[in-house]
Amino acid sequence: MLCRHFHEHRGNEKKEGVFSKMKVFLKHWILIVCYWVLTLSTASASSCDKPFSEVFREVSPSVVRIFSVAIDPFSVMERVQLGVGTGLVIGDDGHVVTNAHLVYGASEVMISNGKEDMRQAKIVGVDPISDLAIIKLKAPGVQLQKARLGDSGKLAIGEEVLAVGYPFGIGKTATRGIISAIERVVPLSTFSWMIPFIQTDAAISPGNSGGPLVNRCGKIIGINTLYAEKGQNINFAIPIDLVRELVPQLIKEGRVIRAWHGINGRIVPSQLMFTLGIVPGFLIETIEPGSPAEKINLHGGTLPIVIGVQEYLLGGDVITKVNGEQLTDMETVARIARSLKVGDKVKLEYWRNGKLHTAEIILPERPILPGDVRRFRERRRPR
Repeated sequence: MLCRHFHEHRGNEKKEGVFSKMKVFLKHWILIVCYWVLTLSTASASSCDKPFSEVFREVSPSVVRIFSVAIDPFSVMERVQLGVGTGLVIGDDGHVVTNAHLVYGASEVMISNGKEDMRQAKIVGVDPISDLAIIKLKAPGVQLQKARLGDSGKLAIGEEVLAVGYPFGIGKTATRGIISAIERVVPLSTFSWMIPFIQTDAAISPGNSGGPLVNRCGKIIGINTLYAEKGQNINFAIPIDLVRELVPQLIKEGRVIRAWHGINGRIVPSQLMFTLGIVPGFLIETIEPGSPAEKINLHGGTLPIVIGVQEYLLGGDVITKVNGEQLTDMETVARIARSLKVGDKVKLEYWRNGKLHTAEIILPERPILPGDVRRFRERRRPR
């Protein structure tokens, strides 16, 4: 019994020794892993904390000045309009992205890389709805440095940014600011709710249009396009994720192909549902002339009413379902609208004068409409 007890005791000592070594090993392993994670986090943070002077030096070779000449046939006194703006080199083959309002309808487009020389360029593709255009030098052999594109989907409010461009065409300039808001909808056209902007307080002046908005990593997160003339430090950029999505079509097709239904409106607000007894759904406010919606005799609104700062046009049809899916919010409407393709057959259920109706339409390609470019003539000053 004594020998047996002695052997059991020795066995327990061995087990405890093994367990003790395992504990020490695990502690060391956890410390190594923690140190590794912290090192990576620190390295990652420092890599996106470059001085703005370094960010400017990295981005500057990819930023070019753009000149355009357009003749406005609808004007009498100022028919010849000169445009000055900014562009960003986004391809190894010399493709430059800029704003559509700078080059749409231009008879002459030129690019300067910051030196005195100007070279002729051609318009490759233009999309007035997103205010994006692709241009390219006509003469081969000129090397332009491509910019590094970032990820606008990971932006945070308060993040520091740099806007680079040619304000008033006077020379390449950098202005500093932060991300003030994301997913900001600016009511420029009936399509604006489909293209939300990045809002920044980095100063943007006429001439900055088409230039990059850059993060502390030196990566492009937006294309500057618009500033609020009646506000202070309220400026907007097109998210680079949207630019990345549309550029291939602009290069290949010369345009962005979208399905056309011709319906504009918004979800019925709760105030109107309760006070006026309007059924929940998507309130049609306007119908685009010549559109499929007009051809199937859908009705827009005729009675304006203001709630707060929002104006509504009442009296139009209210769409409750699209292809069997209930329209409950603008997120659902936007998701369905983005999924529609040219040639799709769409079934609608809608209410008019207390009665439920159904209709089917086949979607053609959406043309460029007068409302898409009307604001371009108003903004075709040096920007």
